[in-house]
Amino acid sequence: MRVTTAAGSLDILTGVDLRIKRGESVAIVGASGSGKSTLLGLLAGLDLPTTGEVWLAGECLNTLDEDGRARLRARLVGFVFQSFQLMPGMSALENVMLPLELAGQDAARTQALVLLERVGLAERASHYPKQLSGGEQQRVAIARAFATRPGILFADEPTGNLDSATGAQVIDLLFELNAEQDTTLVLVTHDEHLAGRCQRLIELEAGRIRRDPAND
Repeated sequence: MRVTTAAGSLDILTGVDLRIKRGESVAIVGASGSGKSTLLGLLAGLDLPTTGEVWLAGECLNTLDEDGRARLRARLVGFVFQSFQLMPGMSALENVMLPLELAGQDAARTQALVLLERVGLAERASHYPKQLSGGEQQRVAIARAFATRPGILFADEPTGNLDSATGAQVIDLLFELNAEQDTTLVLVTHDEHLAGRCQRLIELEAGRIRRDPAND
């Protein structure tokens, strides 16, 4: 993928060729600036490559417009961000209800309460993000991401803002929900423990795949 700046063109990712199987857990690792988050954005259809193709669940993202990619994500994809990305004016319960309501699902409140209980936050359902700790906010974000039972979950540094103990709890939760829902996990991380829990580790270096067991 190439971007153009005032200083000229810059290749962020070059010659990246990979396939992720359904139900697989994959960690994307590498030094800062290696292209990890860019690759995640391409896989999710948040960005489009300047050359090559990206396919998601049998759909070529290059052929879809922005609205089409958004509809595909709403149907198939969940996200967990390092910065949580919770709606500050909504309670924990309302944040988890939001994707369910957007999907037109019945009993959104009941489903959201079950998920909050699953992540150990039933008693914090009425609290707003600013009233929650970082670990609690991330658990709300995980409950929201799994609310619509997505086929694939993308997470960008999901433990990056957490202490080691809370990060370990979040990692356990991710993989428990992954196992229960057979969700494909694609995680960008610097966390060696999190990367070690994944079935496959893809290492990027200067925008290229340096190591991928699938290609060994």
